[in-house]
Amino acid sequence: MNLGTELIGVILAAGKGSRMYPFSERLPKPLLPILNRPLLAYQLEEMARLGIKRVIIVVGYYGFEIVRQIGDGSEWGISIEYVDQEQTFGIAHALGYLESRIDRPFLLFLGDVFFRARDLSLMITPLISGEANCVLAARKEPNPERLRRNFLIILGPDGTVARVIEKPRYVETMLKGCGLYSFDLHIFDSVRRTPRTAARDEYEITDSIQLLIQDGLTVRAMDQIEFDLNLTYPEDLLILNQWELARRGLSREIGENYSGPSPERVERSVIGNNVRLPDSISIRDSVIFSEVREPGSQDLDHVILTPDRQVALDSRNLKPLRDEL
Repeated sequence: MNLGTELIGVILAAGKGSRMYPFSERLPKPLLPILNRPLLAYQLEEMARLGIKRVIIVVGYYGFEIVRQIGDGSEWGISIEYVDQEQTFGIAHALGYLESRIDRPFLLFLGDVFFRARDLSLMITPLISGEANCVLAARKEPNPERLRRNFLIILGPDGTVARVIEKPRYVETMLKGCGLYSFDLHIFDSVRRTPRTAARDEYEITDSIQLLIQDGLTVRAMDQIEFDLNLTYPEDLLILNQWELARRGLSREIGENYSGPSPERVERSVIGNNVRLPDSISIRDSVIFSEVREPGSQDLDHVILTPDRQVALDSRNLKPLRDEL
């Protein structure tokens, strides 16, 4: 039996992503390019690989652009339903929109998380067998700062999850939640009881998960994530592209209909489709969006270039993440 057919896929892609400015002016984060493909395409590919046939994508900011670029899901052999979240007050708030549309366990991805996993089927089998009511994708994270940007998972003596802490001030463990979850239908009871937080004025999914634990239900953590990064700041976009280049053993990725410097003059960079650049320049540690035309005659080094913007990145800010490649 294909376990994925027993689940619905859910991707939350409604946020504006203001910290990704200026890219957030025109695109939602789930459409930003990783090796010339939208981040969202990688997530849909993973769900299709698991055998999931029906996916709900929650959209909001520039949702029409997500619909235009992603379409009906036929590219991945799945059926996509779009739900518009008119107001965004956190992950639990988004889930509340979906209760009437979900009648079985589901796999939930946050639409701004890029990841590579060993075996995500291990997030499905405990739900189908009834051994767990919720499974959290996790990774041991030695960097305390990255732990503080996500949520912490604390295990109890029996190995199940005892506590989850959103954006912790104090780091008590190295087990980090990665923005991928699987739930059975009990989560909606918890969502309805989830309070709005004072700190972030949102309905946090970690509070909903903690309610599951308090109700005596079983929450497990699966350490199956090899690499993950929440696409939050402009430098994250360069790092993700370079990580994927390194994973594939490539030094560059150049799209179709390209005119510009020879490949030997393009180092650790990704260039989109329909790009025209001066032949004389060199390109290093940069991401060039599709449709960029003749931006100037200077070399490009640690920049992200869109058709109407050039964003210079500080290599000092990139070093901590680049060290993980």
